[in-house]
Amino acid sequence: MKKIIECVPNFSEGRDMNIIKAITDEIERGGDVKLLDVDPGKATNRTVVTFVGEPEAVLEAAVRGVKKAAELIDMRQHHGAHPRMGATDVLPLIPVSGVTLEECAELARGLAKRISEELGIPTYCYEAAAFTPERKNLAVCREGEYEALPEKMNHEGKAPDFGDRPFDEAAARTGATAVGARDFLIAVNFNLNTTSTRRANAIAFDVREKGRPMREGGKVNGKPMKDADGNTIMIPGSLKSTKAIGWFIDEYGIAQVSMNITDMGVTPLHVAFDEVSRAAAARGLRVTGTELVGLVPKRAIIDAGKHYLRMQQRSIGIPESEIIKIAVKSMGLNDLKEFNPEDKIIEYMLTGNSGKKLVDMTCREFADETASESPAPGGGSISAYMGALAAALGTMVANLSAHKAGWDDRWEEFSDLAVSGRESLDELMTLVDKDTEAFNKIMDVFAMPKKTPEEKALRSEALEAATLYATMVPFDTMKAACGVFPLLEAVAKSGNPASVSDAGVGALAARAAVLGAFLNVKINAAGLKDRAAAESVLSEARKIADAACAHEKEIIDIVNSVINS
Repeated sequence: MKKIIECVPNFSEGRDMNIIKAITDEIERGGDVKLLDVDPGKATNRTVVTFVGEPEAVLEAAVRGVKKAAELIDMRQHHGAHPRMGATDVLPLIPVSGVTLEECAELARGLAKRISEELGIPTYCYEAAAFTPERKNLAVCREGEYEALPEKMNHEGKAPDFGDRPFDEAAARTGATAVGARDFLIAVNFNLNTTSTRRANAIAFDVREKGRPMREGGKVNGKPMKDADGNTIMIPGSLKSTKAIGWFIDEYGIAQVSMNITDMGVTPLHVAFDEVSRAAAARGLRVTGTELVGLVPKRAIIDAGKHYLRMQQRSIGIPESEIIKIAVKSMGLNDLKEFNPEDKIIEYMLTGNSGKKLVDMTCREFADETASESPAPGGGSISAYMGALAAALGTMVANLSAHKAGWDDRWEEFSDLAVSGRESLDELMTLVDKDTEAFNKIMDVFAMPKKTPEEKALRSEALEAATLYATMVPFDTMKAACGVFPLLEAVAKSGNPASVSDAGVGALAARAAVLGAFLNVKINAAGLKDRAAAESVLSEARKIADAACAHEKEIIDIVNSVINS
């Protein structure tokens, strides 16, 4: 899974669009991150920018943006309605996919250190990146705002985590930046079949973590009860890590429960939907659909789709697009307007600007591209694709078995097999393009200059590295394709007997994938100067090839036995 993080810097400029554009241009420079949103506010004199990408690219873009903001924004002249203490006021990193919150926290601490050392800007670390419990709260870090920095800097207990020094002219210009890490915040509205804001608010109070005030006599109109310190006693709601209110939307003519899910690891989107639906039903109302505000990580929608498939006792080892359809239908994401995954899911927005891959072609296009004069795609990519087809056939038999009439008590057994098949299929589909990329790396080396001894040495070193990579990619294909055999054997033995021939074809395709990739390992390993490394890979590859032949024979024997019986 590709690692993707989101960065949401808040810059202390919301009125001069030239300054804002100069900052966002710096963030986008290089094209390695995708700018998702720029939201300036005149009254707050603040702009919230959202961009995503792989961690290293995001960190580089963040440094560029902070540097440009420091050059163009003078905090000595800044005034606005929003609390602030720096030209780049806050800079949170948010995990989207393939990255944990803890990893983001480490990245944030490193980024804070880098900003202080390279740009001379004092930095605080907050939320998950905080070094002390109290600094998890941004308000503690920003206490007193920009005006308090002269007293806080060089003061034990209040000083920045990085870049502390006596308040000087440079700090006076840039202020300080709070760098943090937090989980993804999902903004969602649940549509109700009512126009009553009061009813919507009642549901919001039922479910939100804060809950509602405890009232005297348990009456709705009773006075709020206080504790010994004079604080209102609250009755917690049923959903942790959520904030919610009820409101009426003129545009749609309905009331909604508007919710922020601050930690979807604690309260996933589908759990919130189910609980709001339950609370609404308890009050004689119904949730008619869901409106997602802004973007969501793919896992939020995929987890929802899998949840509702399990509720139906259906296999979850189906294509991602089908899982998303189930989530959309189950939560009514199309209720008010069309839900287009390409526009609402962060990962899909990121891949939208990439070049066309082999796996995105039609079968005809792929065949024509293979048949063209270009040497790539070649046997390596075809081997990976045959392995993917083998996994697809095994997954198909597992899914058909999970949904077979009279086999309802076995749906989970076959669902688990289908999930393993999907994982193999996805890995092998990735290797289809990787093999062609590996060939292109070698071609790139041949284009390197070789006039001087230095150039020749660099070229030779690059060729060895590219050749090793081109050897290891088909070796990975061999391992991945051989990994499909246990699935094929399981569905051949105990799956739907009407589909046993499909398991047999899968075994033939898997063997062809392994042996085809082996040919590519051998031809590329022949070009390696490091013969010890070459022989090590070839030795392992021979074992995998022998195992594939044995697996294929065993499965074909099982298939013929089932057919003959």
